[in-house]
Amino acid sequence: MKAFSLDQQTLETLLERARQARAHAYAPYSKYCVGAALLCEGGEIFAACNVENASFGLTICAERNAVAMAVAHGNTRFLAVVIITDDEKPATPCGACRQVLGEFARDLTVVVANLTGQIIRYKLADLIPYPFSGGA
Repeated sequence: MKAFSLDQQTLETLLERARQARAHAYAPYSKYCVGAALLCEGGEIFAACNVENASFGLTICAERNAVAMAVAHGNTRFLAVVIITDDEKPATPCGACRQVLGEFARDLTVVVANLTGQIIRYKLADLIPYPFSGGA
């Protein structure tokens, strides 16, 4: 497969979709709102937010919500994910999200951003160089 290059117009679309999703985050405990927009190989975008729970371990991150939505719609090939938070420095996905994303796309482009416009790009393989593999 040809290496994926995220163009500026697509990046802007993903950033806006992630911002919109972040606005719907359910974070009454931490007040830490996250939005994610996942770009599928066919061009579909699935945006989601984090959903907290009083039993903190049941909280679902925005990235995993976006993956679940995409898979529920028949998509399992992903090109990029954009994650937006209100951190001073944009936050990368947690370990669980890295592992879940890696299940589908080791060469995924990961873009993290904050509300002030700072943007940092990574490759997922650099964020999780040795993911668990079920052998699939």
